Amino acid sequence: MKKAPSGFSVLGWQMLICLLLLAIWQWGYAARSFAPWAVPDLLDPYFVSKPSDIFDKFLVLSCFKTRMGAWNSLWDGTFNQCLDRYENNLWAALAVTLRNTLFGFLAGVSSGFVLGLVLGRSNTLSAIFQPFITAVNSIPRIALAPIIVLAFGIGDTSKIVTSWIVVVFLVFFNTFEGARSIDQGFINVSRLLGATEWQITRTVIIPSTMAWLFASLSPAISFALIGVIVGEFIGAERGIGRLIIEAEARAEASGMMVAVVALMLVGVILSALIWRLQTYLLRWQPHNSGG
Repeated sequence: MKKAPSGFSVLGWQMLICLLLLAIWQWGYAARSFAPWAVPDLLDPYFVSKPSDIFDKFLVLSCFKTRMGAWNSLWDGTFNQCLDRYENNLWAALAVTLRNTLFGFLAGVSSGFVLGLVLGRSNTLSAIFQPFITAVNSIPRIALAPIIVLAFGIGDTSKIVTSWIVVVFLVFFNTFEGARSIDQGFINVSRLLGATEWQITRTVIIPSTMAWLFASLSPAISFALIGVIVGEFIGAERGIGRLIIEAEARAEASGMMVAVVALMLVGVILSALIWRLQTYLLRWQPHNSGG
C-alpha cells in the first residue's frame, strides 16, 4: 500500500506550481522577442495583463491607492472618501454579487430539493410533470437571462432569479435520482416497525438523499455565481459583472482580471465551506468519518 503524501509536501508542490505559472505570466511574453514560436499570443499583456499590473489595479479598485498612485489611509478619511466616491468599488461589488449569489443559491437548492423529493417519491406526479420538466430543462438557462432582466429590471431581483433558475434544475435532478434509488427494503422495514410516512421521510428518505444533494452543491454554487454574473453583464447598477463590463469598455485587461481573480477566490472559499458542511452532515458515511 502506497504511503499518502504529507500535507506539507502537497502544499509545497502547489505553491511551486503557482509561482511557476505567475512567473510565466509575468515575464513569459518578453521571451517572444527571441523565441516567438514558443510564446502564444494569449500571453500578450493587452489580453491578460500581468500579475504586477493586476495587483496595482486591485489596490486602486479596492481604494487602497488613488488612481494617481498615492496611498489612501483609514486615519485621514481618504479610504472612506474613496469608497463613497466610487459606489461600485471592489468591496461593494463583491458584497452585491455575493449576496445575490447566496440568495439565488439558497432559493435554488431549497426549491430543487423539495421538488426532487416530492416527484421522486411519487410515480404519478413524476409521470405527469416529466414532459414539462424535460421541456424546460432543454432550454439553456442563460438564454433566459435577458427575459428575466426585462421582467424584473436591472436590480438585484433579476440576478437572484437568474441564479435560482440555473441552480434549481441541477439540484432537482440529483435529488430526484437520489429519492428514486432508495432501497425499498429500508422503507418496508420502517413501516413494519410502525413508522408513519412523515417518520419514514424524516429518518430514511431525507438522510439517504443528502449524499445526492451534496454532490450537486459544489457545482451549484459555481452555477449560482455564473447566473448572477451573466445577469450583471446584461444590466446592473453594481456588482462584479458591472466592473468587468466597465473595464472591457475601457480595454483595461488588468481591471477585468482583478474581477476574475476575485470571483475565483470567492468560488474556492464557498466550495470549501460547502465541503466542510458536507463532511459534518454526512459524518456517518465511512469516507467522511474520522476513521
